[in-house]
Amino acid sequence: MPSLFSVLVIACCLALGPASAHADAARMRLVDGIVWQPDNAHADPRGDWDRLGAHELIVQWTAVDGIAFVPGAGLSVAPRMPDWDRIGQEPWARNVIVGLAGRFDEAAARANVAQLVVESMRLAEAHPPVHVTGYYFPVEIDPTWQNAGALRTMLDALPRPLWISVYDRANVGGAALAEWLDQWLPRDVGVLLQDGCGVYAREPRVAREYADQIAAKLGRRRVRIIAEAFRPQVGGGFRSATVDELKPQIDAYRGYKTYLFDGPHYVSADIVQGLLDAYRRH
Repeated sequence: MPSLFSVLVIACCLALGPASAHADAARMRLVDGIVWQPDNAHADPRGDWDRLGAHELIVQWTAVDGIAFVPGAGLSVAPRMPDWDRIGQEPWARNVIVGLAGRFDEAAARANVAQLVVESMRLAEAHPPVHVTGYYFPVEIDPTWQNAGALRTMLDALPRPLWISVYDRANVGGAALAEWLDQWLPRDVGVLLQDGCGVYAREPRVAREYADQIAAKLGRRRVRIIAEAFRPQVGGGFRSATVDELKPQIDAYRGYKTYLFDGPHYVSADIVQGLLDAYRRH
């Protein structure tokens, strides 16, 4: 007959099993966070991305095309408003980088930067009730944007810590991209590097080289990586990246803060479990 002590030990192990497994997964810290791009179909993000280690949420924007997902900014509000109180309590949103004003169309965003800065200043004051660790100006930047340097003085008007996102459509290379950014980007603005894997623009290994070259020029603390968790879909549009497609991205970016784009659209509970299983096997 087992002793009372043995029974208690077994009971404790059974009780702690799932929690212990969850803690093991969190210690893996496969990623640091996720990106969420609010739209009317994804105004209520729910997921278990914290199982991958995610503890920081980047909100792509809090207003898009003049429609706000927060009240009090002097803009029309979305028909479905996020439950910010609930979101702020989620383990994957303990820290939040608040996206400001953007446009769905990139050309329209670039043509209306000054207006977006004005809207962004209002949104920063009306930010959602979450633990804000920074702000993100969601007008994406690449070297083909010839007037990007004019952003410098406009970015100075936005709150800090401030982040912008960068990609390389022209394939100028990481060193040239870093040199270009260093010429005009304010020294206190950080870079979220889009890895380009979602559109097969480059392999994870090459994206890591980009990050290293930008970090060498701007400083490592100013560089984080957006791991694109989608791939082109046959017939048009995009699908979720598979576990086998995502794992090389996560592996390549070790040492950098990494965020999956985007959680609610592309990183389902099945993908989360698949990643955990893949890493446990190794």
